[in-house]
Amino acid sequence: MIRLGSAAGYPFEGPRLLGGWTPPAAAAVYAVLYRPDPEERPGRYAVTYVGHSDDLSRERFPFQHARAACWIKRAGSRWKVHICTYVAPGAGRAHREQIVRELLAVYRPGCNAERFEHDWPEHWIGHSS
Repeated sequence: MIRLGSAAGYPFEGPRLLGGWTPPAAAAVYAVLYRPDPEERPGRYAVTYVGHSDDLSRERFPFQHARAACWIKRAGSRWKVHICTYVAPGAGRAHREQIVRELLAVYRPGCNAERFEHDWPEHWIGHSS
């Protein structure tokens, strides 16, 4: 298990090697990862893509997905690409989309075209002196 999100709030299953993985027929949020420095920091992963699906088995995993070439380029090899999934209990499409937006804002994955920023108005946070 790996925790992703602001305050590491979502318990994702994995990461597991994408090559050879059989996606379940389940609605879920998924994150594609790689290890930027496997020699020095083998347990550290970088998020390179975030998405969600109504049915993971239809996402054309492992490497027929529309963004797979970007994942492979970032990781350096198709055998260095990992995936983790989060089946949010009771989450519909809108909730999964919100989780994806949050993860995009937190991690800014290079293989996603969409970009979101955390926008915290001053009156929500205030400031200390």
